[in-house]
Amino acid sequence: MAQLLTKLSGGELTGFILVLARIAPLFVVAPLFSSKILPSRVKVVAACGISIGLTPLALRGQHIPSGALPLAELVLAGMLTGFGFAFAVAVMFAVVESAGSFIDYGSGLSFGSMINPASASGEGGPFSQLHGIVGMLIFLAIGGDAWMLRGITRTFQLVPLTSFPRLTSLVGGSVHVFSSVFGAALELAAPVLIALFVTDAAFGVVSRVVPQMNVFAVGFPAKIAVAIVLTTATLPFFAGWINEQLSLSVGAALGALHAV
Repeated sequence: MAQLLTKLSGGELTGFILVLARIAPLFVVAPLFSSKILPSRVKVVAACGISIGLTPLALRGQHIPSGALPLAELVLAGMLTGFGFAFAVAVMFAVVESAGSFIDYGSGLSFGSMINPASASGEGGPFSQLHGIVGMLIFLAIGGDAWMLRGITRTFQLVPLTSFPRLTSLVGGSVHVFSSVFGAALELAAPVLIALFVTDAAFGVVSRVVPQMNVFAVGFPAKIAVAIVLTTATLPFFAGWINEQLSLSVGAALGALHAV
């Protein structure tokens, strides 16, 4: 890697830095690329390798300024462009994990953290973690990493290396994507939540008919069993949903990028 960098000329090295500024947000925000499993050194090497490969494409027809202030502005513009693209895809996984969190709260598995928030470990509940793992596996199976690399390559055509993104469309697209998290997560978890609501209503009727029964002791494991069964039954539909949402997220991210 060091030998490749030394072979770059002045303009190519400056272009490499500008490309790296746009690629780096992927390894901070984007799913899979920003995973804590990957060591920081691996992320740095991967970001530099991708940037070296994209530098000739990004520099085609571009004139790189030599001043320090214009270069600093272009680095900031590249980081904003990369962050806006990575954020739109990261929101999709926030939806998947939020759907799992809804199921955790509905089934009572997050009851301990509700009573004593100080005892929470900071990680999501079991269903939230399960949704995250399954979502990541599906993301890899459908080639989501290739989708993201093609998408970030497309950004160099929409917002050239020496151009600035239009902040109004970038902020508007980010707000629109962020505002859809709750509704999409509720839609994804709706079958399990409806089943849990029906289970609660059934035990409410039972408690009125048989007041001697300890509904809490019986209903808690029953709700967990219902959540496990329904979650297992709905997991096969995740692949189609994630595939569709990934294409929509990448399309929305690219649609929000416009050069000034």
